[in-house]
Amino acid sequence: MTDETPAIVQRGLYYDELQLGARYLHRPGRTATEADNVLFSSLTMNTQALHLDAAFAEEQPFGQRLMNSMWTLSTMVGASVSQITQGTLVAQLGLTDISFPAPLFHGDTLTTETEVVDKRPSASRRGQGIVTLRHTGRNQHGTVVAVATRVALMWRSPETQEAS
Repeated sequence: MTDETPAIVQRGLYYDELQLGARYLHRPGRTATEADNVLFSSLTMNTQALHLDAAFAEEQPFGQRLMNSMWTLSTMVGASVSQITQGTLVAQLGLTDISFPAPLFHGDTLTTETEVVDKRPSASRRGQGIVTLRHTGRNQHGTVVAVATRVALMWRSPETQEAS
């Protein structure tokens, strides 16, 4: 390695680089495991039998334990970080319109995509912009298992910050 060899730092995208309407496909997916479900449910003090009790869940409509929906939501947002917000996020401002239209079970593989649905420069924070993202999670069959809208405060590119 020489002094002329470029050093490339992995980062997300600045506000200015996000394209309205673009869909970012986050890969690889994440196969949900029984350990994920038990650990996440236990760490968050969620004792819901549908996540932890196989005998109980077997007698319920889906016939097996469901993955904790908050694990699904967290994993979807987490899957987007390296491609979109790593080092470029100022703050998460909110999550809305969260739904889980189909169940996710351990053994399923969750893939996530993120669409940029709105963006505007911040009126009160110079050098920053507000971006609305829609995360969609699908299982290995392409069935939508979760959707969430996320509003984030993002850094503008260094060039844009210098110009303002």
